[in-house]
Amino acid sequence: MLTSWRRYAERHARLVEAAFLLLVYAATSRQYDRGGPGWASGLLIATAACLALLWRRGHPRAVVAVTAVCAGLSGGLGYELTPLILLPVIVALYELTVRVPLRTARTWCLAVIALVVLSALLFGRNEQSWTDKTIPTAFWLMMPVMQGSAVRARRAHLSAVRARAEHAERTREAEARHRVAEERVRIARELHDVVAHHMALANAQAGTAAHLTRSHPEQAEKILLDLTGTTAAALRELEATVGLLRRPDDPDGPDDPDASLEPAPGLGRLPELVSAFGSAGLRVTVSVDGEERQLSPGVDLTAFRIVQEALTNVAKHAAARTARVHLAYTLDRVIVTVSDDGGAAPSPPAPGGGFGLIGMRERARSVGGRLQAGHRPGGGFAVTAELPLHT
Repeated sequence: MLTSWRRYAERHARLVEAAFLLLVYAATSRQYDRGGPGWASGLLIATAACLALLWRRGHPRAVVAVTAVCAGLSGGLGYELTPLILLPVIVALYELTVRVPLRTARTWCLAVIALVVLSALLFGRNEQSWTDKTIPTAFWLMMPVMQGSAVRARRAHLSAVRARAEHAERTREAEARHRVAEERVRIARELHDVVAHHMALANAQAGTAAHLTRSHPEQAEKILLDLTGTTAAALRELEATVGLLRRPDDPDGPDDPDASLEPAPGLGRLPELVSAFGSAGLRVTVSVDGEERQLSPGVDLTAFRIVQEALTNVAKHAAARTARVHLAYTLDRVIVTVSDDGGAAPSPPAPGGGFGLIGMRERARSVGGRLQAGHRPGGGFAVTAELPLHT
C-alpha cells in the first residue's frame, strides 16, 4: 500500500503537492473561523501564507520570512498560536532546512521564533499565559528544523553509500581487468620460459648430434637420447603449465584436478638442468656460498626460472662453451648469479629482440627482489638476481 502511494505520488507530483497545500490552507484557515478577533484579516493572513508556499522550493528564505510575518500578525491579532496556525511557517522551515546549510536554517529558525513569540507577547490580547505563548510555539517551530536535519543526514548517508557502491563497482571492474592482465602476463612468461628453454636446448642438442654423427656416433647417439628426454620434459612442463589453467570447475578439464600437475621446479633441479645443458655442449658449474636455506615455493620457482632463462640465453646468443651458476645465501636473501666468459663470435639475437631479460626482471620483482644484467668488464655476460628467502 505504501509503495503504491509512493509510486502514485512520483507520477503525479504536482497534483499531490496541490492537494497538500489545499489541506494546509484548509487546516490553517479553519483556525480563524472560530469567532476570533479580526476574522477577515486572519483569513487573509492564512491565504497569503499558504500562497507563499508555492514558491518554497525556489525561494525558501523569502517564503520563511513571509510565513513568519503572517504567524506574527496572527499572534498580534490575538489568535492562539496553535500548531495549525503555525503550519505554513513549519512547512517553510522544513523546506528551508533541507535546501540550505544547516547553520543557516538554525539561524532562520531562531529569528522566526523571536519574531512570532515577541509579537504574541507584546501585541497579543488573549487569555494565554506567557509560558503557553513561548514554550509550545518554540517547540513547534524547532520541530521542522530537527526533522529536516534528520532527512538531510539520511540523504547524505544514502548518497555516500551510493557513491561508495559506484566507486566499488568501478574499482572492482578495474581490479578484475588488472588481475586478468597480470594473469595473462604470468602465463605468457611461464610459457615463454618453458618453450624457449626446451626448444633452445633441443636445437642445440640436435645440432651437436648432427655434428658428431660421423666422427663420434656413440656420443651422437647419447645426445639423441638426451634430446628425447628434453622433448619429454618440455611436454611434461607444458602439460603442467596448462593444467594450472584447467581447474576442477572447468567442464572440459580433467576429472582428477591433480592429474596433469607436478610440483613446480626449484633449485633442487639444478643438477638435472646442468646435465641437460651439458648434453648440448655447454658445460655449467655450480657453486654455493653460505648455508643453503629453505626458500618459499614462489621464490624457489623464480630462482630456477632465472637460472634456466639465463643459461638458455648463453646457449642461444653466446659463443661461450662454459657458464657458471653461483648461489650466495645470506640471512634473509639469496643472490643468484649466472655468468659466462663470452666468445669471439657471439651469435646474433633473434629478429625483433626477445623477452628473456624482461621476463627475468618481472619474475624478480614479483617476489620482492631485483635483477641486474649486463656485460662483464673482462668479457662475457652476467645476470644477478637478489631474491628474498620468503614472500
